[in-house]
Amino acid sequence: MRQRIAWVAKKRAANCAIATAEHFRDQGHNVLFLFDSITRLAEAHRETALLAGEVPALNAFPPSTVRVIAELAERAGPGTDGRGDITAVFSVLVAGSDLEEPVADMIRGMLDGHIILARPIAERGRFPAIDVLRSVSRCLPQAATPEENELLREYRRMIALYEEVSPMLRANLYEFGRDTDCDRAIALYPALDNFVAARKPEGINASFDELRRILTENAPQTEPATAPGRP
Repeated sequence: MRQRIAWVAKKRAANCAIATAEHFRDQGHNVLFLFDSITRLAEAHRETALLAGEVPALNAFPPSTVRVIAELAERAGPGTDGRGDITAVFSVLVAGSDLEEPVADMIRGMLDGHIILARPIAERGRFPAIDVLRSVSRCLPQAATPEENELLREYRRMIALYEEVSPMLRANLYEFGRDTDCDRAIALYPALDNFVAARKPEGINASFDELRRILTENAPQTEPATAPGRP
């Protein structure tokens, strides 16, 4: 019985939190709504729905889970008549780092973007452990200037090239000088990886200035054909 009460309390807490954010939004304020986590809400709904007789699906989550999450997410956003806004950030606990599991798959289809935090990146000590290539923003093209978008595209391209050749680097099979773009990606990768972790108290413009400097500096285009450690 206590467990059932806890499940119901979690669902009520979610509605109470978003209702509080709506109250301040309707007063004309811009509200930042942090919700940790949507997975716990989905699990609480699963237990209460199954007890009510709903048929399990989606890895034991009932079909109504999609509706419950969507109703909560859709209450964020701009208010009516030019009132305030609610910017919502929902965290998702991904079981086994499987982004195709039901809750993660649902929320990716509903929100304006997602930031993936990867365990392997955290384990090597880089924080925030953002997986840039797997993170997506549907609002980004309109939120940045053409020059900034071009810098970000080049940044992602260099990271993708490095990820492509990194197994060959670890196996000591990569030959420098065959592909200048890959050589450049390898030379720039330490700075590009550190760029995500570097704090820029001066603001977003300073971050773009730093990214521009990294991408436009004269990175080495070729290296000796014999990789270090090989005869």
